[in-house]
Amino acid sequence: MNINPENIKIEDYSYNLPNDRIAKYPLKQRDQSQLLIYNQGNITSDQFINIEQYIGSETTCVFNNTKVIQARLKFQKETGAQIEIFCLEPIEPADYVIAFQQTERIKWKCIVGNLKKWKDHNLKKIITIIDTEIELNASKISSEGNAQIIEFTWCNNKYTFSEILENIGLTPIPPYLNRESEDLDKDRYQTIYSKLKGSVAAPTAGLHFTETVLSKFRDKQIKFEEITLHVGAGTFKPVTSETIAEHEMHTEHFVVTKESIINFIKSKKIVAIGTTSVRTLESLYWLGVKLLQNKYFDSHISQWEAYKIASDINKTDSLNALIDYMANNDINELHASTQIMIYPGYIFKMVDILITNFHQPNSTLLLLIAAFIGKDWNKVYDFALTNNFRFLSYGDSSLLMPRV
Repeated sequence: MNINPENIKIEDYSYNLPNDRIAKYPLKQRDQSQLLIYNQGNITSDQFINIEQYIGSETTCVFNNTKVIQARLKFQKETGAQIEIFCLEPIEPADYVIAFQQTERIKWKCIVGNLKKWKDHNLKKIITIIDTEIELNASKISSEGNAQIIEFTWCNNKYTFSEILENIGLTPIPPYLNRESEDLDKDRYQTIYSKLKGSVAAPTAGLHFTETVLSKFRDKQIKFEEITLHVGAGTFKPVTSETIAEHEMHTEHFVVTKESIINFIKSKKIVAIGTTSVRTLESLYWLGVKLLQNKYFDSHISQWEAYKIASDINKTDSLNALIDYMANNDINELHASTQIMIYPGYIFKMVDILITNFHQPNSTLLLLIAAFIGKDWNKVYDFALTNNFRFLSYGDSSLLMPRV
């Protein structure tokens, strides 16, 4: 693919989103959200609870099973100044599972609110977990761009860092909601199938699913597969440059099992539940292509890499290369990372159908939608605005089936 990002102007991927169309709170019932159906140029609407009617039985739905962590920690200095630490990703140890199991100390990459007021190197907070008082300390170690490397230590090794976050952390709801997180967010800003902790933003396409909807999928013999991509705060980063060539895409880490990859090969059609699943699936294809071309495994897909690799390798050959690599190295889970930027002109290798919410103007997520359904993205968003759909993370849903 030879598509010059300097020719993609972000102003062409904008629209007027009134503030009152942004859903500040979720609906009482997840599956009662509106559903826009885009089917090869035709647009209709329904309720999400009926979505199985539009998906064939020979399809495989791919869910991102990541779990949102209570990533925001508030400290108060003796002067009264509030310092908020937003945990982005673990640094030492870097593995998410191991990081959450730590019982004495851990280092995280964080965004610090009111950083100018944090002049010394230590903050402390007395917290209570099950009638036990614990002193939690935070120390600045170093800077990394706009982020800080923070070391957390605590005085009671009975409790893990995961338990500390669950007890005193706040839900990292999106900044465009313009409100503080509330008790309801701890449950509703989480998919019902979330499992593996690590995200600081929800894979919001999945927020509409209920056990009722999943049961309907099973009755129709729609297949299920899970991947894990830990969603980073960079997902909310708007494109501020004139063209996308100057925009730096964020990196996100993902895990896919060998069994899932085998099932992706068998699948006649793949339905991605959300843009995070899209990014994972498409990155998976390019990992296999690089393996075939370079004869060694490179676990990262950089921002423009997919557009520079000349490849006519099909999905089956690419994924089989990954399976062979995993078998030869006795690996059941593929751990990798992606910085892939999907924009108009990209040719999708893995994903046939997409379920997703309605995204911000001037965002990389909207660019992905435009890449998936072409210029009809304007028609879709005009329909949604005209028909009183709710937008962004707690908003309504869409089912996108591109023109053949």
